Amino acid sequence: MIVRTAPTHELGAARLRSVRELLDAAFEGDFGDEDWDHGLGGVHAWIEDEEGIAAHGAVVMRRVLHGGRSHRVGYVEGVAVRAGLRRRGLGGAVMGELERVIDGAYAFGALSASDEGAALYRARGWRVWEGRVEVLSPDGIVRLPDEEGSVFLRPAGARPLPDPAGPLVFDWRDGDVV
Repeated sequence: MIVRTAPTHELGAARLRSVRELLDAAFEGDFGDEDWDHGLGGVHAWIEDEEGIAAHGAVVMRRVLHGGRSHRVGYVEGVAVRAGLRRRGLGGAVMGELERVIDGAYAFGALSASDEGAALYRARGWRVWEGRVEVLSPDGIVRLPDEEGSVFLRPAGARPLPDPAGPLVFDWRDGDVV
C-alpha cells in the first residue's frame, strides 16, 4: 500500500475528479461544493488501486484564535475510504501522512469528526476539544454549540494543545465553518 502526497495543484484534473467521486460516494450525497472547496489548496494524501482512488484525506491551513494569538492550524478535510475497503488500515495510513504534514508545518491539528469517523481519530491519539467552539463571522464572534464535542485536536510534535479554558475561534468560511 503506497500513500502518495502532493499539493492540490499537482493532482491534475483527472485525479481531482476521482477524489471528488470518492467523497461524493463516501458521504452518500452529503458532500457539497463548499465541502469540496474546503479541502483544496493544501496537501492531499491518497491511495490508488486498479479502480482509482481507494482512500483520501487533505490538510489545509486555517487560522484559529486562542489565548490572544492567531495559530496556524493544520485542518483535516475530506477523509474517506471507498466502500468495500474500509476497516483495512487505509484511513489510518492516509491519516499518518497528514499527521506528518501537521507535525512539520503547524501549531496543532484540528478536524471535525462525524460519529462514524470519531473512532479512527481517537485511536490515533486525537482528543475531543473540551472547550467552547466559536467562529469569527462577518458579524463578529459567534459560538457554535452544535460543533462542541465533535472537534478533535492533535498536538504537533512536542508542542502543547491549547487550554480548554479559552475558546477556539475558527476563521470564517462559507458552508460548514468547522
